Amino acid sequence: MSLRRLGERGLIERIRHDSERAPAVGVTVGIGDDTAVLAVTPGAALLATTDLVIEDVHFRRAWASPEDIGWKAMAVNLSDIAAMGGAPRWALIGLAVPADTDAEEIAAFYRGLRAAAAPHGVALVGGDTSRAPAGWLVNVTLLGEHTGTPRLRSSARPGDAIAVTGGLGRSAAGLAVLERGAEEARRRGLAEAVVEALTRAHLRPEARVAEGQWLGRADAVHAMMDCSDGLATDLAHICRESRVGARIQVERIPLGAGVNATARAMGGDALAWATRGGEDYELLVTCDPREVERLARELPQDTGTALSVIGEVEAGGDGVRWLGPEGNAVALGAGYEHFRE
Repeated sequence: MSLRRLGERGLIERIRHDSERAPAVGVTVGIGDDTAVLAVTPGAALLATTDLVIEDVHFRRAWASPEDIGWKAMAVNLSDIAAMGGAPRWALIGLAVPADTDAEEIAAFYRGLRAAAAPHGVALVGGDTSRAPAGWLVNVTLLGEHTGTPRLRSSARPGDAIAVTGGLGRSAAGLAVLERGAEEARRRGLAEAVVEALTRAHLRPEARVAEGQWLGRADAVHAMMDCSDGLATDLAHICRESRVGARIQVERIPLGAGVNATARAMGGDALAWATRGGEDYELLVTCDPREVERLARELPQDTGTALSVIGEVEAGGDGVRWLGPEGNAVALGAGYEHFRE
C-alpha cells in the first residue's frame, strides 16, 4: 500500500505500534502526544545532537535499501553521542518521502533504525512525517546523558598524544566498490568477504558507543570527536577549537581491513580514503602521552577495538602537519565539507 492511500495518520499509528513493542527506559510519555515527556537521570547532563541524511547526498537508493537508510540515520547520531563519552537514550525521527512510497519501505526503514538503536537501549519517542516532492529526507534528533565530564573538541593540550580507534578508509573503500559494482570488484580479484565487509561499512556503519564511554571515563583522555568527515577535516576541527596544532606520522595511520587490497584492485588511493573519505565513525582522541600506552593496551581488552597512536598535539594554531617516515612533509587534501565541490 502506498502512503498516498495509507495517509499520515495511518503511517503514524504503524510507527507507534512497532515502536512501543520495545521497552522504553525513562519515557513518561512517548509517541502520540505533541511532545515526549522524559525522565532524565538525576545529576546527569543532557546531550542533544541532530543529523540530516538526504538522498543522493548521504545515500543512493540504487544500492541503499530502506533498512540501510534507517540504520545509517541512527548510527551517525549514535556516533556523535559516543564522541562525547555519553549514553544515547531517546530519538525523534523526522521523515519526508514521496507520496507514492510503499508503506512496506517505511516499515523497513524503521526496522533498520531500530536495529541500530536496540543494542544501546535507545527508545523512539516521537518525530514528524511529511510528503517530499522528490527523494527521501531523514532527520534524527538523538538525546543522551552524561554523568561525568563530556569530552569536547576544545580540550586538546599541547603535548597530548593523538590516537584513533579501529581502522580508517573502510567506508570510502566500500563506496568505491558500490559505485563500480560488486561484480566488477570480484572480477578484479577482491574476495567476497572483503566486498561484503566494506560495502556494509559504508551502508551500515557501527558507532563506537561502548568505546566512547570507556574513553570518556578515562581522566587521561582530554579531547574527543568522531571521524565523520574524514581524519583531515575532523582533526583540523580539534586544532581550531583547542587553538593548537598537530603533527601526524602518516605511516602510523591505521587502515581498515581490506582497504589496501581494494585500492589496488579498484585503482583508488588508500591514504586518501583514510584521511579524506569520511563516514568511518571511528573516534579521534587526544590524551596524556604518559597514559596512552596503557589506554592502547586496555581498550581492546575491554571492548575489542584497537587504539592507534598517530601523532602529537603541538602548541600554536598552525593546523595539521602530515609527515612521512623521514620527517618530510606529505601533502594531503582536506576531508569532506558540504557546499564545496
